[in-house]
Amino acid sequence: MSKIPLQFRHNGREVAIFVDGGTNLLVALRELIGDMTPKFGCGQGGCGTCSVMIDGELHLSCLTLAETVTGRSVETLDGMKQGPNLHPLQRAFADNFAAQCGYCTPGMLMAAKALLDRNPSPSRDEVIEAISGNICRCTGYEPIINAILAVAGGRVSA
Repeated sequence: MSKIPLQFRHNGREVAIFVDGGTNLLVALRELIGDMTPKFGCGQGGCGTCSVMIDGELHLSCLTLAETVTGRSVETLDGMKQGPNLHPLQRAFADNFAAQCGYCTPGMLMAAKALLDRNPSPSRDEVIEAISGNICRCTGYEPIINAILAVAGGRVSA
């Protein structure tokens, strides 16, 4: 099987890698680039822990063929921080105890960022809808919703 060349932006920097045909983006990010922030959960698109943003839109990296990101921009949790400083969402998750085991956290943060990028003042129902593709077994979701609303309400800022 021949390798497929990929060139794309990963968290703001250009990368060039080779993948086997049929490789999903999650495997490419974790095994070929070394970005361990998208997590492997169900592998079927049902848990949301592998969520990334491609050209500003939320995608499940376990269901996205790596070859489809050529020429595009991929953002992961690792790209959210601002230099040495946490992104306001990351800080709000810590302040609101929105991460317990932490396994769902990368996907939840990416879903929250995608929401706030397109709607900086969402309602509670809009937050719930935005994170509905992500499964959390620890928090009961309330601290996650509160953290996102804290950022939207300006109680946590950059």
